[in-house]
Amino acid sequence: MKPTKTNFPLGLPVEVASDPSFSLLQVVEAEDGRIFRRLVETVLDYAIFLLTPDGRVASWNAGAERIKGYQAHEIVGRHFSVFYPPEALARNWPAEELRRAVLDGRLEDEGWRVRKDGSQFWANVVITPVLGPNGALLGFSKVTRDLTERRRAEERVRDSERALRLLVNSAQDYAIFMLDPQGRITSWNLGAERINGYTASEAIGRHFSMFYEPEALAAGWPQEELRRAAAIGSFEDEGWRLRKDGKRIWANVVITALRGQAGELLGFSKVTRDLTERKAHEEALREREESLRLLVDGVRDHAMFFLDADGRIQTWNLGAQRVFGYAAEQVMGQDVSMFYSAQDRFEGKSAAELSAALLAGTTTIVGTRCRADGSPFWAEITTTSIHDGNNNCKGFIRIVRDTTATKRAEALEFESKRISEFIAVLSHELRNPLAAIKNAVELLRRPVGKPDAARYVDMVGRQVAHMARLIDDLLDVNRVMRGKVRLELEVHELDELVSTAVESVKAVVAAHNHTLHVRSAGDRRRVRADATRMTQVIVNLLTNAVKYTPEGGHIEVIVTDDGEVAHLEVKDNGLGMTDVLLQRAFEPFVQGASAANAEGGLGIGLALVKSIVEQHGGHVAALSAGLGQGTAFTVSLPLAKEPEVDKGSHPVVHGRPAP
Repeated sequence: MKPTKTNFPLGLPVEVASDPSFSLLQVVEAEDGRIFRRLVETVLDYAIFLLTPDGRVASWNAGAERIKGYQAHEIVGRHFSVFYPPEALARNWPAEELRRAVLDGRLEDEGWRVRKDGSQFWANVVITPVLGPNGALLGFSKVTRDLTERRRAEERVRDSERALRLLVNSAQDYAIFMLDPQGRITSWNLGAERINGYTASEAIGRHFSMFYEPEALAAGWPQEELRRAAAIGSFEDEGWRLRKDGKRIWANVVITALRGQAGELLGFSKVTRDLTERKAHEEALREREESLRLLVDGVRDHAMFFLDADGRIQTWNLGAQRVFGYAAEQVMGQDVSMFYSAQDRFEGKSAAELSAALLAGTTTIVGTRCRADGSPFWAEITTTSIHDGNNNCKGFIRIVRDTTATKRAEALEFESKRISEFIAVLSHELRNPLAAIKNAVELLRRPVGKPDAARYVDMVGRQVAHMARLIDDLLDVNRVMRGKVRLELEVHELDELVSTAVESVKAVVAAHNHTLHVRSAGDRRRVRADATRMTQVIVNLLTNAVKYTPEGGHIEVIVTDDGEVAHLEVKDNGLGMTDVLLQRAFEPFVQGASAANAEGGLGIGLALVKSIVEQHGGHVAALSAGLGQGTAFTVSLPLAKEPEVDKGSHPVVHGRPAP
């Protein structure tokens, strides 16, 4: 076919076959072309088709149908400009692509294209002129790929990079900039300008070592930071750096090595934070802590130490060493319960005290603690819980003051007061009989008749006997309380001891117009006791009831047992006792209301009762509902075990064979 010269729509003089459509089909239908056509038609990921020299579609493969949405019979013969959006058509871009393909021998382009359904996709397009054997233009081959997903991914990356760049540039609390592999600055954000004082034009291109002090430069520290970052990927450091104006800042620095896909070093990112203010606060805090430590360590009269939230010792001052006797290395990390007695540890007092401080914030108690040598001492203990900003307990501060000397002084003062009270009572009790004796002696000196003389002598005898009883009681309580009395223990029936005691107080009971009743189940309750001393116990309790019950009162003795222990209760409807008096009822020289104590006394009767009962292996208790509600004293003694009796032998009761 002879080529003809024509004006191509692009305005270029090119040789075009006289029947280019026929020539192009001949190329496609040639033997090699048919093989190529079958290969092209199987490709689905590429739109591959031919155009006539004027841009009309001459062939269509399955990939073109999938990508562009047209079937072959719908598109063959139509101009390929149908695939372009309006803005591309407005600037005649389809014709320009063909013109450039002819001029350059090949055109590659990317841009938006339009499918049959009107949707757009991002396409990579390669247009190549197809020439005949004589060089005449037969048409064009066009290969199109759908790169929409890649385009969107690239846009996402660009958006992320743009956002990151905006973020980096707008960050003013962080100096963020890039370094080349040698350490020269290649980028600079607003935070870097604010922190370091240099503008971008002043910093970019300069070596980052300009931020370091002379000592660091002399030590080669900037290069060492880059070396470490390159070796391990990232390096973090804190230290002094220099601003443009020469001022020092305390900086936290993170340098990260940036590498390419092949692992080659591209440079470094450097992030710097100005921590000067925090550094100043930390220094001030350290100074305060050091001052506090010196203050605490200098305190020698008080043990002051810190516990963690679990009660383990974290600090130990000289005062603690003096008070407890432990060196710091002996207690650090140990539980604070090490200072408690075995009984207190068993009862969980240490944990309970910390829990109380946790709830109340601060608690102060008085109790005993143990020194390193095991000796107990009295202490005043103040515990304060420490919390962070979220109200989480971080530990406890404990201050311990040794109050042993104070307790000893209080005990001495108490004893002194008791002695003074005793002397006052003794003086009163002795003064009355002595006054009566003195008066009787004075009267005897006068001439009197025999009856009067006898009466005065009787008076002297009674008062002397009263004084003798006072002195005997004093000696008695002294011997009993010091354990100097030897008990003659034998098996006795408790009811008989009660009967003996009741008989001895009948006269004084009658003198006060009291009624006295004894209640006892008929069982024989046997106890091992010194009959004299146990009778003295019952007499003292009955006498006490008589003295502290107003005229015409009622006194009751109740004897019971629970199978193991015998109980003897002496009740009255007298003056009663306050809680304070109940706590001291069995102390020597303690007396009830003086109004009731018309018959006097030294206040040692109940102290004798307690000592004698305890020496018998029992105990005594006092109970009163309050003033005017009467009082009850209960003595509890172990029941004597019945002895195994051989044939022909009998148990001994009261020193004689039992019936």
